[in-house]
Amino acid sequence: MTTINLSFAEMFEKIIACDSSYDGLFYTAVKTTKIYCRPSCKARKPKQVNVQFYYTVPEVEQAGYRACKRCQPTRDMTPQMALITSAMAFLVEHYKQKLVLQDIAASVGVSPFHLERLFKQLTSETPRAYLEKYRVDKAAHLIANSTLTNLEICYEVGFQSPSNFYKAFRRIKQCSPGEYRERFHETQ
Repeated sequence: MTTINLSFAEMFEKIIACDSSYDGLFYTAVKTTKIYCRPSCKARKPKQVNVQFYYTVPEVEQAGYRACKRCQPTRDMTPQMALITSAMAFLVEHYKQKLVLQDIAASVGVSPFHLERLFKQLTSETPRAYLEKYRVDKAAHLIANSTLTNLEICYEVGFQSPSNFYKAFRRIKQCSPGEYRERFHETQ
């Protein structure tokens, strides 16, 4: 079983945002309804105290939960999607490291060309774009919940240079890390 490097608060943020890029990496189980869903499920969001997270379907079903009829979390588990989910889990686990496509492909046992083509076909983005988005999401979480400087966060989340960090952050969040910090603290 692969566990991903996300805190409870980060996973809860992903289900509130209905972020489909985390589908297959974890499942949300609601204690009061005994139902489990994908992170991207559009059903009404549960209270945070009623939520538990599991990493695999067998694990959540063994705990006594049944699949959501709305998002059908077990519907798309083809061998190709399982391979992409494994690649995504590898990226999430090793996001702090300098990764190249060959490393990711070797982790799931396919050629780099095949992995990139299949990843793009099933997720509409490349492994590199997925990794960059994950790193920016992690950085946004750290900006909101830590006292680290933007430069410290840049290196903490795996970017190799501040210029790449600032460019990627602005492209994905439509603001700079400093602006994001100001906006977050204004709402508190």
